[in-house]
Amino acid sequence: MVKPWQTTASRPVGDFRIFKIRNDTCVNPRTGQTQDFFILDSVNWVNVIALTPDQQLVMIHQYRHGSGTVELEIPGGMMDAEETDPVVAAVRELREETGYAGENPRILGQVYSNPAILSNTTYTVLLENCRLQHGVDFDSGEDLATQLVPVAEVPQLVADGKIGHSLVVVALYHFDLWQRGLKQ
Repeated sequence: MVKPWQTTASRPVGDFRIFKIRNDTCVNPRTGQTQDFFILDSVNWVNVIALTPDQQLVMIHQYRHGSGTVELEIPGGMMDAEETDPVVAAVRELREETGYAGENPRILGQVYSNPAILSNTTYTVLLENCRLQHGVDFDSGEDLATQLVPVAEVPQLVADGKIGHSLVVVALYHFDLWQRGLKQ
């Protein structure tokens, strides 16, 4: 049976605005040897499945600096420091990035963003009956374009690699499970 590793020391390494890095020294329970690990501490994230009355998803095109590509994604982002409720953060992100608002917001699922190196959680939040109700309010690091995509086309977009952001694909899988009646 795999057991958790004991952390014997932890020290901050750097603060880079959207995440902090820390160095943890841990003991391998199998060998008793210590090893250093670098962990990125970030706030939690939200991804928004925004479903329109005519069965389309509100999606965005966004440039991603890490990959150097424009990605087709669902709205989402970092929870603000004072936000503790992923649903509130998701409603805010949807409005800011697309101008859309909806009804019956609820969490469909959550995953560890990358448990090998990240300490945060990414939540998938569903909103139904979404309609364009506001202007957009991008932050200084955003330049987005909204696109409505029929739900029926989404699986092919993933299969063709047109949707390649891993956390978006996970959110779409949570949505698929909801559509099949396996999620509330």
